[in-house]
Amino acid sequence: MSDTRQVLNKANLGITAGIPLEASGGGIDELRADIQRIMDMEAIRQLKYAYFRCIDTANLEELGELFHENVLVHFLGGTYEWKLQGRQQYMDAVGASFSRESVGHHNGHHPEIQMLSATEATGIWYLADNMWILNHNAFTTGTAIYWDRYVKENGRWLIQETRYERLYELNSVLEERPSFDSHYLAAHGPAPGD
Repeated sequence: MSDTRQVLNKANLGITAGIPLEASGGGIDELRADIQRIMDMEAIRQLKYAYFRCIDTANLEELGELFHENVLVHFLGGTYEWKLQGRQQYMDAVGASFSRESVGHHNGHHPEIQMLSATEATGIWYLADNMWILNHNAFTTGTAIYWDRYVKENGRWLIQETRYERLYELNSVLEERPSFDSHYLAAHGPAPGD
């Protein structure tokens, strides 16, 4: 990848200050709006947590329900770059990557969610992951910063845009295939190339 990299701060990520996280001090309607914002922030956290669960279990049916139809995806790793437009293109890429010949472990931490309006929000997440691609004898581990845009449609929050850039990535060739005592995708993942 290029040695020229952006500084990963809110300004460069396009993250602006959202609605302040303080009680408005108004009447019951303002209190309801404040509570709704808190509930929306929790819904966004659950959305992203579901994303990580669905990725590692290759649950493509549920994963597809988390994205806006026109989602924009841009992932910049140490040895790869994904630039995808639309839910189907992203689902095809994930389906090809998370097969019976892979084991994934992706955890998103420390969400910084900014509510921009009742139907728009942004989020920054810290990723830590491990990925084994068994049929290529490859192992990748690292961390990344995700930054997302969310939209609420028909009462549901969806990922409208998702990006990440690696903070570090270590790739290695496996000398031998690991002997996993449990390998969920071996039983439930698609066959490679499906």
